Amino acid sequence: MTRAVILYWSSTGNTEKVAFALKDGLEAAGVNVSVIKTTETEDIDYFDYDLVCVGSPSIQWHPPKQVTEFLLKKFDDYRKQGKIKTGAPKVPRKNALIFCTYSGPHTGLNEATPVGKYVGQFFEHLGFTVLDEWYVLSEFHGSEERSTKGRMGDIRGKPTEEDLQKIRMDAQKLASKL
Repeated sequence: MTRAVILYWSSTGNTEKVAFALKDGLEAAGVNVSVIKTTETEDIDYFDYDLVCVGSPSIQWHPPKQVTEFLLKKFDDYRKQGKIKTGAPKVPRKNALIFCTYSGPHTGLNEATPVGKYVGQFFEHLGFTVLDEWYVLSEFHGSEERSTKGRMGDIRGKPTEEDLQKIRMDAQKLASKL
């Protein structure tokens, strides 16, 4: 059976909603899925899974400290184990999906893209195939102005149930690539 793990960090609940919609979609496609907060695991081995999904919000076009520290520690562990190789040769059947929630009140999607690229590089260096980067527009909690007057317009309530349903469907399609 295909195995996936979803690792995420969420402060306001937006990234967590996406993580569980992703889980629902993958499970509907027959994938065995574990969901773990990045702050609640240290011993996970990415190589135990066919698909590793990492979710993070974009905070000032960076992942939050909790995600960065998690990724750097894992990277250092794998480097010490000799799993980071020059040329990053592909490891068969090892895949990653990066998902990022963002509100983009200033420059929109451009605020989130650096997060997806940064997180994806950890997996590229391990030889994983990054299947996709998903960017999910989400409410800016704690600021009505940034949720209504930013470049993305009125984003209150996002991700909506319709947005989450699309994620479930996209996850089912993604599972067919594993």
